[in-house]
Amino acid sequence: MKPRMMWTVALLSAAVMTAAAGCGGGSGDKASGDKVHLRFSYWGSDARQKLTEQVIKKFEEKNPTIDVEGDFSNWESYYEKLATKVAANDSPDVISIEIRGLSEYAGRNALADLAGKVNTADLDQQVLTSGQVDGKQYAIPSGVNTFSMLVNKSALDKAKQKLPDDKSWTWDDWINLAKQISAAGNGVNGAEYNYNPAWLQIFAAQRGEKFYDGNKIGVTADTLKAWWGIHQQLIQTKGSADAAKSAELISVGPEQSLLATNLGAMGMWWSNQLNALSKASGQELTLMRMPKTAGATTGGMFLQPSMFYTASAKSDHPAEAGKFIDFLVNDPDAASILLSDRGLPTNAKVLAAVKGKLPAVDQKTLTFIDAVKGELSPIVAPPKGALQMEDILKRNSEEVLFGKTTPDAGAQKFLTEANAAIAG
Repeated sequence: MKPRMMWTVALLSAAVMTAAAGCGGGSGDKASGDKVHLRFSYWGSDARQKLTEQVIKKFEEKNPTIDVEGDFSNWESYYEKLATKVAANDSPDVISIEIRGLSEYAGRNALADLAGKVNTADLDQQVLTSGQVDGKQYAIPSGVNTFSMLVNKSALDKAKQKLPDDKSWTWDDWINLAKQISAAGNGVNGAEYNYNPAWLQIFAAQRGEKFYDGNKIGVTADTLKAWWGIHQQLIQTKGSADAAKSAELISVGPEQSLLATNLGAMGMWWSNQLNALSKASGQELTLMRMPKTAGATTGGMFLQPSMFYTASAKSDHPAEAGKFIDFLVNDPDAASILLSDRGLPTNAKVLAAVKGKLPAVDQKTLTFIDAVKGELSPIVAPPKGALQMEDILKRNSEEVLFGKTTPDAGAQKFLTEANAAIAG
């Protein structure tokens, strides 16, 4: 559902809820024994829910006057439910938001300025600025990751292919390697593609373009067509599944991906998903830099918060909400539970304290980010409407790859729709 429509539906739902209740409502209240009651909204898997319940329990042990209720949702319904609650004046006190939704919610005065309410002295200051909108610190990063290529080396070995040099490989190299793996006859697709805007952002940067250039799209039609050309070549060479199967795979989570089910050798995912993908596949997966456009002077990869912690502007308990966020990002006990689930900690002292406790797969993620960090660009919160971008990109990409429209027409349609979304 589009954010604008989502907010309209949310407002209508809010009116019904308010009428039924006979009154509005704050986001927090007093629990039994005069304890402060907070609600914390977040999305994720069953594994994340279990970790979050553990970290909430640890916070409550350290703060016996505060109760925290986890408000969990799966990814597909998260923002729709959140919009309804915010519109109904029933916002959770602490809210998880990804960078694409930050400007949207900050712009609707739904979030509190956290400056001075959370200790940020030991956080990565460059990453911290990504949580700012119009100079106000609305969000605190939970951790960091980068969009990267994940490779099952065992699948390459079985296909008698070598792990490429990720400092020099190109998109043509990736397509050819995928073709060779698929042709080996082991029932494994060489690669799977997706429509994540992060991939297009990286590809555009390699061509000297920004995804967002202020309040307009900076990607040109030529870059879009070249990007779709990579998808088309993968399909034509059988380096990936066909368009129909790929569309089906894109709609499921990482645990059902070809890489996770050992039916694919290479795929693009966020670095903090290495753990989940490794567990699902039972294989040792390797993090690699993204391929480059031939002649590119930059790899285009960027360091991004996995998600943010924010506080409701209407919380009845802003001090306690800030205290909970402070615990999540600054307390080694919290980090010892969450580890890299929400990205590697941005607090250098906390990271040092838990580094030895990280499982081997998380150590690999840390080593990879340390290796590429000097190549990664900083990121700023995109404009309002960014939450719509993945849907717009997916819809127009599928129309091109299914042959329903030409790349030229598809590029123009994407740019028109995308620019309209961020125009507000």
